[in-house]
Amino acid sequence: MVETTRAGAPKPAAERVQRPQARTTERREAVLKAAMNVFGARGYNKGALVEVAEQAGMTHAGVLHHFGSKEGLLVAMLKYRDGEEVAGIPERAQVEGPAFLQHLVDTVEENTHRRGVVQAYSVLSGESVTDGHPAHDYFQGRTEGLRTKIAGVLGEVSGNTDEQELRDSASSLIAIMDGLQVQWLLDPDAIDMPRVVGRTVDEIVERLRAEAAQAVQAE
Repeated sequence: MVETTRAGAPKPAAERVQRPQARTTERREAVLKAAMNVFGARGYNKGALVEVAEQAGMTHAGVLHHFGSKEGLLVAMLKYRDGEEVAGIPERAQVEGPAFLQHLVDTVEENTHRRGVVQAYSVLSGESVTDGHPAHDYFQGRTEGLRTKIAGVLGEVSGNTDEQELRDSASSLIAIMDGLQVQWLLDPDAIDMPRVVGRTVDEIVERLRAEAAQAVQAE
């Protein structure tokens, strides 16, 4: 039966199709947010799909229908956290170039208002180093991609061309950001994450610029 408007005219086909799709996307997003809460509080192994389903307002079978398996849900949740396109949910705009360094600081500031997101990331990234963990490849790839991107931006803003030094600096920045998250989760009042990360970025850029200038003078 074709849906009609109140005036009796058939609804446009696009509208008839988009509404179910929109509902599906909303339900999937609800599952991803619930998974972030459950896995963040209990870890992957102890986090139950039944609890995810309850928080999302659907059945266990409904969760599996949308994501296939617990492993599939975990990876989808991680991609959703990072703003990637997943499960029909559009990707968020990505920041490129020198502005990415300030974006890192802004993200840290945003995370101070998203304790559950930070908790989920910290718990799952720690778990992912264990043998056979389903998120191991994801975190490995994510870390390498982030290291490469930060190194490229650091080289762009500092003029430093020492690739190993740039990658080492990027690794240091990632380590500081991840370590601060753990400290903040344990004692939020003791850690000002945005201030520390912002200062660290400035110090790294300043050092790389000084090294680049020294290399030019030595030529």
